[in-house]
Amino acid sequence: MSAFGRILLCYDATREGRRALRHGAALAEQVKAETHLLAVLNSSSWTQGAEIASTVPLDALEQSAREILRDGIEKLAARGVIATAHFAIGDPLDRIPFFANELKADLIVVGHRRSGRVRRWWSGKNDGLLLDRVSCAVLVAMEPEDVDIQEPAEVFSARA
Repeated sequence: MSAFGRILLCYDATREGRRALRHGAALAEQVKAETHLLAVLNSSSWTQGAEIASTVPLDALEQSAREILRDGIEKLAARGVIATAHFAIGDPLDRIPFFANELKADLIVVGHRRSGRVRRWWSGKNDGLLLDRVSCAVLVAMEPEDVDIQEPAEVFSARA
């Protein structure tokens, strides 16, 4: 029996999410793990942008997130991995640990995009909190270090 008998893959259709899905699917296939796929409609992103939230109906956002989940399930099935689909609305930093606990996951697989200190500070993201909220292993899929990912220089100017 593998140490990873139950895997929770987190998928959002971004490049990083697709990478996490590929790595998670390969691992799930190798260890023959019970596989779960979670898509989270991040409510914090649309509640912070009230002007966007008022123009895009919640139903349209939810339908889009459910299509992303369906897409992930199809991508897994094409690789021979059968997964149980889960959909949630809320902050991923709350919903991922909740599902990991409920499903008794041995491993969570997430994608990660590198960003500069200024961008991370400006966005208020604190992705490290996920590690503090779970009691299982976490696999973080990201670009290899040798790939030169240059962010445009962040320029600030002030006028007196």
